[in-house]
Amino acid sequence: MRRLLLLAPLLLFTAGCGVMQNSEDEATDAAREVARKAGERLYSQRPRTAEEVGRSASGIDGVDVLQVTGTSTHDGDGIDVVVRTSGAAYNRLFDPQEVAVQRCFAVRVSPKSEWGEDPRDVDCPDGPRLTFAPPPQPPQLPSEELRMKLPRVPEGGRVDEAEVRRTVAALDLDPAIRTEVKAEDGRVGVLLSVKGNGFDAQDCLLARVGPGATEVWVPPRIQRMPGEGGCSVGNALHPQPPPH
Repeated sequence: MRRLLLLAPLLLFTAGCGVMQNSEDEATDAAREVARKAGERLYSQRPRTAEEVGRSASGIDGVDVLQVTGTSTHDGDGIDVVVRTSGAAYNRLFDPQEVAVQRCFAVRVSPKSEWGEDPRDVDCPDGPRLTFAPPPQPPQLPSEELRMKLPRVPEGGRVDEAEVRRTVAALDLDPAIRTEVKAEDGRVGVLLSVKGNGFDAQDCLLARVGPGATEVWVPPRIQRMPGEGGCSVGNALHPQPPPH
């Protein structure tokens, strides 16, 4: 009888609130939430390689990247990243101290993924966390060198397109830098650009040589976004108005 009396409050509590989750399960849920938020950070429609995704995931606080499978986000089912995360919970009714766990989850990165998609519980692979080399830096566009070497034409003078072309050709540019030179209405426009990824702002440098003025500039970021036309030789000859 005494045992029943002691159990009565606990039974009432359980009946009123449902079965309580133990601290280990709560800690696992916390670790899963870290992995889910990592998936949100990695979510994008931009095509990326497995190395790019793994590098991005490895830079997220609280995440260890243990395995990356797939070749590209846009190939097949995309890329699976196995991450190890930690979680902790404390229930003073049952635990003498906080319970901490480490768990592994598979995060899918693909244009078919859904925002906030729950990661899959997986066994942790053997081995240390993966490390990734820093991304290759794009070549620097030689703005100062171009500004110094382009010809200056006096007011009323005539711009020599061939001289401008020779100047650009003599810059010894990185092969990844594309050049374009065009003459129109007595002026010569110059474009130096690095191929973009189709999603982020492109790197480019514009110049215009005309009677009385030689100018070199980088268009505003908004004009260098895909589809905005800022990185074109036409924008060198006829600059777009500055964004408001």
